Amino acid sequence: MYFIGAMIIGYLIGCIHGSQIIGKLKGVNIKQSGVKNAGASNTMIVLGWKYGIIVALIDIGKAVLPIVIGGIVLNDADLINELQVFILYIVGAAVIIGHNYPFTMNFSGGKGTASMVGLILALDWKIGLISIGILIITAIVTDYLVVGVFLMYITFTITTFVFDHGIYPTMIALFLFLLSVYKHVENIKRIKNKTEVRISGSFKKKK
Repeated sequence: MYFIGAMIIGYLIGCIHGSQIIGKLKGVNIKQSGVKNAGASNTMIVLGWKYGIIVALIDIGKAVLPIVIGGIVLNDADLINELQVFILYIVGAAVIIGHNYPFTMNFSGGKGTASMVGLILALDWKIGLISIGILIITAIVTDYLVVGVFLMYITFTITTFVFDHGIYPTMIALFLFLLSVYKHVENIKRIKNKTEVRISGSFKKKK
């Protein structure tokens, strides 16, 4: 019951898209503009960094909320700690899947980066600080967000294992990393072709 509930609730919350909300308010279809992605980074490209931050905060929050609430519910249910952690990882993964494949957008959503940030922070703040720190530093040094994103996922997977959260949570972290690579194939191609939008260029965008 807990596993099924975690997957359903996580997925449905993941389907709530910050870019879709802001897009409707601004009269712009974010999914059909810029680099054709329904996420914070493309919102930044299309509408500027202020709206990109708003979308990021919405997408981060939708991952934090179910994990925090789930932790309270599972703790009250008096389940063993290892099982609680596993279920919370499932909730987080379901949010990412809902973000990437929302039924509200014909199963074609974003890439889950902002929601992943929220997921990591909510699961373990120590892992979150390490992973997000790696993301920020790498993204600034390379000027490509996607490079930082990949290293964030790798760090998350490694630290999940090192901090002994369990083999199944580690497998979930690895699955999310592979899903991210799949969702960022076009970004990888654009980097090779030197057409990928750089972070510095996005912050210069004024709308």
